[in-house]
Amino acid sequence: MNDKALRLGTRRSRLAMAQSGQVAEAVSRVTGRPVELVEITTYGDVSREQLAQIGGTGVFVTALRDALLKGEVDFAVHSLKDLPTTQPDELVVAAVPTREDPRDVIVARDALKFTDLPSGARIGTGSPRRMAQLNAYARSHGLDIATVPIRGNVDTRIGYVRSGELDAVVLAAAGLNRIGRGDEVTDFLSVDTVLPAPARGPWRSSAPRATRTSSPRSPNSTTRSRGSP
Repeated sequence: MNDKALRLGTRRSRLAMAQSGQVAEAVSRVTGRPVELVEITTYGDVSREQLAQIGGTGVFVTALRDALLKGEVDFAVHSLKDLPTTQPDELVVAAVPTREDPRDVIVARDALKFTDLPSGARIGTGSPRRMAQLNAYARSHGLDIATVPIRGNVDTRIGYVRSGELDAVVLAAAGLNRIGRGDEVTDFLSVDTVLPAPARGPWRSSAPRATRTSSPRSPNSTTRSRGSP
């Protein structure tokens, strides 16, 4: 039996490491081989520009893709929503495991729900999609809010609320659940209120095409539902 460690490429963030760790455990169970996490820094991790300014598409996955193509890692894990719609012919989808909750959520001070936020409440988000939908929802309910552009990982964003700099932040339920902070959600935004990003919820494992026939797929694959809310 081949006991050489498989190299799994992943971003360095807490969320990326959490979901990559889950993949590593699953692959190791199926193959009987150890899996080594290889941390890779992407442009999106080091840039402080707003994602809308730097184009957004591929900024979190290009470095992972390049590492795969160079043979530096055997497979990589990333959020499906971050992937460009076109991929190199040399790479294939190795697995799309069970989808997490795709909804957006509020983490607010004093455990407030969105409709209970005070007039002039400052709500942080890095997404133009969220900003537009939150402002429209607020107007329809006669609420006065201010959306504030922010960057940073989950801990940084929630920290803005805990420090009093913001009244609330909008985050993905999937990400909070994966790092064990789902209990900090103060309100869930229905998909009729804020439509999630396409392919929100599942992560994807990519691998070189030559390994496709030996790549395990999840029995609960959500490939067919990845574009639905």
